[in-house]
Amino acid sequence: LVLLWLVSFSESIVIIPLMKVNVMRETAREKSFLNNFLKEYTFTLPQISSRNSNITSVSLEKFYHEFRVVFDTGSADLWVPSISCPSPDCYKHTTFKHQESSTYRNSTRRFRINYGSGRVKGYIAYDTIRIGDLVSTEQPFGLSRKTYGFEWKTFDGIVGLNYPEKSHIGVIPIFDNMMKQGAISEPVFAFYLSKNNERDSVLMLGGVDTAYYKGLLHWVPVTQPGDWRIHIEHISMKGKVIGCSGGCEAVLDTGTASIRGPTSLVNTIHRLIRARSQGSEYYVSCRTINTLPSLIFTISGIGYPLTAQDYTLQESQGRCYTSIKGGTEMQHYGERWVLSTVFLRVYFSVFDRGNNRIGLA
Repeated sequence: LVLLWLVSFSESIVIIPLMKVNVMRETAREKSFLNNFLKEYTFTLPQISSRNSNITSVSLEKFYHEFRVVFDTGSADLWVPSISCPSPDCYKHTTFKHQESSTYRNSTRRFRINYGSGRVKGYIAYDTIRIGDLVSTEQPFGLSRKTYGFEWKTFDGIVGLNYPEKSHIGVIPIFDNMMKQGAISEPVFAFYLSKNNERDSVLMLGGVDTAYYKGLLHWVPVTQPGDWRIHIEHISMKGKVIGCSGGCEAVLDTGTASIRGPTSLVNTIHRLIRARSQGSEYYVSCRTINTLPSLIFTISGIGYPLTAQDYTLQESQGRCYTSIKGGTEMQHYGERWVLSTVFLRVYFSVFDRGNNRIGLA
């Protein structure tokens, strides 16, 4: 079972190339993304077909099960679709054919996971899993038999990188298993999410390549070991505190595509930038983005600004909308924010399990 492509190995750090996918904002207009991607990379498949034929022959020598996944710091579980999944969602994705794996081991344990954008249920299995050059043997993972809300997602499954305490299926996460088996030399991983060229984004496992950031790493302790949560002193815009006035917690989540916070405070931000509500989105004039104020998160005495270019996106039709959403009050008591890939595309991040801290640069 191979996750993503086999990639470069440098010293003790394994570098995994990433590509951007929308996790929270999937609409019908994005259905063609996967087809376009496959068309672009058809040169990697040996093809034997006649003119006007729709038949393509692909060599299965040294065949591996290969999946495209989201590496998610907001969850701790690994799952991919099973060949026995009857859900329409599974028809659009690569499925795991357990009968073709000599190292596969079945179990009777069931699992169910609810995400903000869908839910999954199935059973737990064990197999050898490779990410880049790293191998985890006897790795427990979920094989989904029913999925809801994932039909038009451009990824097959999810690899959770959170602490074991956040596992919904109650098994050891793959990063912990790799630490236990000595597959990685340091208990750290890091994300470089490029703003300009999305194909330059990478995940580093087992170390940090300093070439991917400038300046110093500023270390922030997690508020409580067991989750990638940190303390924020305050959030400001236009020189005024508009959130976390008495301090609050925030989760660094690579599995979420929008900055998220309490609805009332998010509404305040939208009023300050004169965003107009339409459906579930807030729109601003694309011509005014260069004049809109920055949103500043103060963490351990350091301000981390997001410019309007960072927190807005442009639709294919040309309209611009914000990547700031409310709703965290529905899941958490008290003020809670989610610093998503919007934040992590601006700031290089290191997740240090050995010292229970996060580094930002």
